Amino acid sequence: MKKYFLLILGFIAVNLFGQEKLYTNMYFDLHFSEGGLGIGLTYNKEITSTTSLFADLMFSESKDAQEFEYVDYWGNVYVVGKKNRVFIMPLSFGMRYRLFKDDIVDNFRPFVQISIGPAMAITTPYKYEFFTSFKYAQARYTLGGSIGLGAHFGYDRKNPMGFTIKYQFVHFFKNGVENLEGFTRKDLGGIFLTLNFGFTP
Repeated sequence: MKKYFLLILGFIAVNLFGQEKLYTNMYFDLHFSEGGLGIGLTYNKEITSTTSLFADLMFSESKDAQEFEYVDYWGNVYVVGKKNRVFIMPLSFGMRYRLFKDDIVDNFRPFVQISIGPAMAITTPYKYEFFTSFKYAQARYTLGGSIGLGAHFGYDRKNPMGFTIKYQFVHFFKNGVENLEGFTRKDLGGIFLTLNFGFTP
């Protein structure tokens, strides 16, 4: 009887203490794309050893690929035909899945992710100075989301660092926005390289 009692205790101990610890992290994000630079914040909660749910908010400039800058004799920078500065601010909710968990060392943790959520596009008049122009800002709302892959590094899963390469979409189904006079854009997203700096709240 004593033997069976010890076996039961051992089984309970393995299940209670042998499971991998799950973490909840926040990430400060730096975004780089052809359209400009951005910043963001991500909340990530592991629900299994391979799956996590996340929410992220980003703020980034979105330039038209046709924009052309030139510098005058006095060093002032102008963009020919530019009407508005455009910024995107998507709020996304998604899922991350860790790849090759049992096949590679734990200090390199690749993953794939997908997300969807509301997005806001903010336009400010280019004719005004950068900060002054926000007094005349206008906002438009639409749908956004992303799909991507990345990796986190290091054995310290409380304060991980990593990167993500993702396609972020922000699409207007009707009227778009104007960066350049007379040219309307409906797709404001693109490919982003994101650096993630994690911490445990």
